Amino acid sequence: MALPDDLDRLDVAIRQLQVKWDLFFNGAEKKPPTDLQSQVETLIRRHANVEIRNNGDRFRYQSLSARFTTFNELWQKRLRVREEGKVFGMHGLRAEQMPPPAPPPPPPPRAAPPAAGEIRVTDPSRDTAAVRALYERFVEERRRAGETQALVFESFRDLIIQQTERIRAEKGAQAVDFRIETRNGKVSLKARIVK
Repeated sequence: MALPDDLDRLDVAIRQLQVKWDLFFNGAEKKPPTDLQSQVETLIRRHANVEIRNNGDRFRYQSLSARFTTFNELWQKRLRVREEGKVFGMHGLRAEQMPPPAPPPPPPPRAAPPAAGEIRVTDPSRDTAAVRALYERFVEERRRAGETQALVFESFRDLIIQQTERIRAEKGAQAVDFRIETRNGKVSLKARIVK
């Protein structure tokens, strides 16, 4: 038979052999394709010691032979590992060489809720409900203390924004808890940082 025909048969047979070995290792076939492998080895040996004058045919023969040798080594290694009872995946041995996955990092600690009588402000430009509640408590406490000077909400909000941003920047706080304190008839705001 002519060499080009044998090379065509060899190319097809190596591809079929590769598919059969994959089926075997994936569990679809019960036994390894040793018959087809013997046929491929016979085809390769037939031309191993023959002088091939055509450069194209010689190159093709050497490529197919090298491809078969590489696959054969891989198949034999996987077969040996399988017989030893180890797990062999796409990327090599897995069961013994890969460490177990690391546990996920713990969630960041949550800040304790504000104490009774305190209002938490995280972002004063967005926490308008919290700033409004703080304003209403402040105005009510001032009324009780006898202070009659009117306080505009916008001015109060701007003060809270300024103080919250300053405290968060200087102390590295996540939020600020505000409480209202009355001493000697004077109403004031006290801030506590929340880490």
